[in-house]
Amino acid sequence: MSEATAPQSTRLSILVPFAIVTLIWGSTWLVIRDQLTVVPPGWSVTYRFLLAGLMMAAYAVIKGERLRLDARGWGFAAATGLFQFCLNFNFVYRAEHFITSGLVAVVFAMLLVPNALLARIFLGQRLGGQLIAGSAVAMAGIVLLFVHEAQGDPRGAGTTLAGIGFTLLALLSASVANVMQATQTAKRYAMIPTLAVAMLIGAGIDGALAWWMTGPPVIEPRWGYAAGIVYLALFASTLAFPLYYGVLRVIGPAKAAYSSVIVPVIAMLLSTLFEGYRWSPLAG
Repeated sequence: MSEATAPQSTRLSILVPFAIVTLIWGSTWLVIRDQLTVVPPGWSVTYRFLLAGLMMAAYAVIKGERLRLDARGWGFAAATGLFQFCLNFNFVYRAEHFITSGLVAVVFAMLLVPNALLARIFLGQRLGGQLIAGSAVAMAGIVLLFVHEAQGDPRGAGTTLAGIGFTLLALLSASVANVMQATQTAKRYAMIPTLAVAMLIGAGIDGALAWWMTGPPVIEPRWGYAAGIVYLALFASTLAFPLYYGVLRVIGPAKAAYSSVIVPVIAMLLSTLFEGYRWSPLAG
């Protein structure tokens, strides 16, 4: 089968960016975990997307794309900034206070469920039988993981439940932003300038919330922390989000969310190596 006649989801133009995004995001969970030492989560999220937004804006300027948007574009960028670059990541960073980065990534495998449901409601995209069956398996797996973690956590089941709860809130926020990217409104605006504005707006909201909840900015004078911010801003944000949203706009939110199923494999391997995660038959 040639590239021209292959289904869109199996073309190299989709598989290559899909693979790059999956590999990058598979490692971000561990990097985020390292950020949770001195700096409050809200400020770490703010630094990440402030830097990413500036990088994205610079890239847009280099490409000769204007950062100007009309009123509707500003509203769309603000909504993206709120759901994707504020709520989603604030919930993720807080979840990793309670459970391992690998477990957060595994729970995020359920992203395909709200993505598919919201795409059906707002975009009219049908739910295939394989997707429904896969979603049922994903939800059953999350239940088994919760039982395993609750049994083994010396701090009690409440800690595990809090971590999974924050992750589910992050997942819902990300899903709203995902489905927004598949709308006709999203396609009206150039992706790079719109994402730059969305990240900067998100960073502004992040900073306001962080100041309100934890006080003035906090800086950790550690090279590992600074390197983590740069990695998350440059690779996991400036590079990965345009690639992911580009794939999403072609194959739809439900199929694009399959990256969240592959990411935990990478994340759990890294969690096992660097966080001492212990496997059991139930977790397996």
